[in-house]
Amino acid sequence: MKKNILIVTSEFPPQPGGIGNHAYYLAWYLSKNDYSVSVIADQRDVDNSVEQTFDAALPFVVNRISLKRFRIFMYFDRIFKTFQAFKQTDDVIATGKFSLWNVAFCSLFFKRHKMAVIHGTEVNFRSTILKKAIDLSLKRFDVIVAVSLYTKQLVAHLNRKVAVIPNGIDLSQWQADNISKGRLKGFPVLTTVGRVSSRKGQLQVIKLLPELKNIYPKIHYHCIGIPTEAEAFLSQAKALGVEDQVSFHGAVDDITLKTSLLATDVFVMLSTESNTGDVEGFGIAILEANALGIPSIGSKGYGIEDAIADEISGFLVDSQDVVAFSSILNSLLNDPQKFKSQAKAWAEEHDWNQIIKQYLLHLS
Repeated sequence: MKKNILIVTSEFPPQPGGIGNHAYYLAWYLSKNDYSVSVIADQRDVDNSVEQTFDAALPFVVNRISLKRFRIFMYFDRIFKTFQAFKQTDDVIATGKFSLWNVAFCSLFFKRHKMAVIHGTEVNFRSTILKKAIDLSLKRFDVIVAVSLYTKQLVAHLNRKVAVIPNGIDLSQWQADNISKGRLKGFPVLTTVGRVSSRKGQLQVIKLLPELKNIYPKIHYHCIGIPTEAEAFLSQAKALGVEDQVSFHGAVDDITLKTSLLATDVFVMLSTESNTGDVEGFGIAILEANALGIPSIGSKGYGIEDAIADEISGFLVDSQDVVAFSSILNSLLNDPQKFKSQAKAWAEEHDWNQIIKQYLLHLS
């Protein structure tokens, strides 16, 4: 008999977001392993026709929480629908801040096997009240899965056993043989994919460019993703005299993203922690670049340390150490075939066909 799995998530495609991407593939690969899967997720677009079309093509059911003018009504709707879904499921997986609270609350009334998937920011609040609320919620789960060792240590104070299962990628979607190489200005071409924000670290790269430009006069840094703080970062680039070395491309379609990555020499993610505690729990975009043979440079001290095999698929570096960054960049450029091969091999270890096996071990 098929077991019923309910996934309650704060994000879900087709809108962007790392938590949503993870929830989507988790649902998809559980379905491939003969589980009956249903998902509760928010409607995130005012015109929900795109989401409806997307959901209709999936091999599992997605129940969207309709957008409402007053967000508090959406919270109540989420709780009600989760409460109802609890009655018809065997295992519940919660991912995302409100989902952890929601599932913990509903579990007061139903005994179900519960798994929490934690990514980073939702267990790193600055607010004592919010942090305590998450801690209390996590204590109600049977299994806690962290996507990186960094995220695991954020909940070490709970004294709970925490499994570490890294983020995965669908390798079938990242085959370089099926993609044409695009054109990006500069050499070397450095690229970051992700929302332009403090957490993703684009500003950290920009701050290194004045020194790097002295060594690589044609260096160019390309930022792909929703341009949340792009204007502020461009002002910083102008103040540093490197505005001609930086391009903000905004959000792009899937084909443009992949062709741009193939035109990249080195993928860079020098993530930092925002003032509110927003952190990079893993860095899935790094693996996606690796799958296309693009090595990476990432910052030490965050979940990125789990996304990069240091000195193999790329290098880890202090985000403010321009001398170390320059030396690493030189190493990557001097032996591109070696690092291309190693980056691809590292990505293959994170194929969802492999990652899902680890999740299956923790279901009831």
